[in-house]
Amino acid sequence: MQVIDRIDAFRKELDAARGRGRTVGLVPTMGFLHDGHASLIGRSAAERDVTAVTVFVNPLQFGAGDDLASYPRDLDRDAQIASQAGAELVFAPPVDEMYPGPVLTSVHVAELSDAMEGASRPGHFDGVATVVAKLFAIVGPCRAYFGEKDFQQLAVIRRMTQDLSFPVEVVGCPIVREPDGLAMSSRNVHLSPDERRAATVLYRALQTGAADFPNARAVMAATVAAEPLAHLDYAEVVETGNDFRLLIAVRAVTTRLIDNVGVTV
Repeated sequence: MQVIDRIDAFRKELDAARGRGRTVGLVPTMGFLHDGHASLIGRSAAERDVTAVTVFVNPLQFGAGDDLASYPRDLDRDAQIASQAGAELVFAPPVDEMYPGPVLTSVHVAELSDAMEGASRPGHFDGVATVVAKLFAIVGPCRAYFGEKDFQQLAVIRRMTQDLSFPVEVVGCPIVREPDGLAMSSRNVHLSPDERRAATVLYRALQTGAADFPNARAVMAATVAAEPLAHLDYAEVVETGNDFRLLIAVRAVTTRLIDNVGVTV
């Protein structure tokens, strides 16, 4: 397993792999990997000949008051987890490799970026779309794996990939949860024991909303309101083809968490 920190070297490895007839899987991450990331890597390793994991804490997607400085980082641990899950390459560039100067170009996906996370974190999805577009341009033809926990982000990336004709197949993968239902997230490390207990309200709210779908928004909001350490950002219902998705964002004291579940009516 190789850890590479330069764009040219990373691109060269993947071009060489494709030149030998090997297929490429990509798992973009911001590091501090957990079992959810490992499931993405494992799926890529099962479906592709070469799996590459990117580890990059992207400053463009953090706004004022976000946790860029405190975002957890441990590259040695990440490389070990990636290798054990089946990755052959880890691309972990420094910020000045990805952005050697002021970034004058950004990618904006209209409409899909406006509500929910887009409203709560202005500019966030522009930063996400820009860095993912850059990674897709670096990596080239591949299948890219993203978790469904960031469901709105997945929709933004899919539309960007389609609109910009990237030679990339975007694959959404199921949420991986703790035994008590909390969706795995790198941000969970910031939770105190009391906050960790309170954070289970997200999944409980989604479950109660799914059980009373006609009143899902109100039921989810009421469930969160009953937890003293949790503050609701939004509880929404969106249509996804023939099904629906319940999405929620909650701040457990200082740590902001998101989650979602699918509902078939």
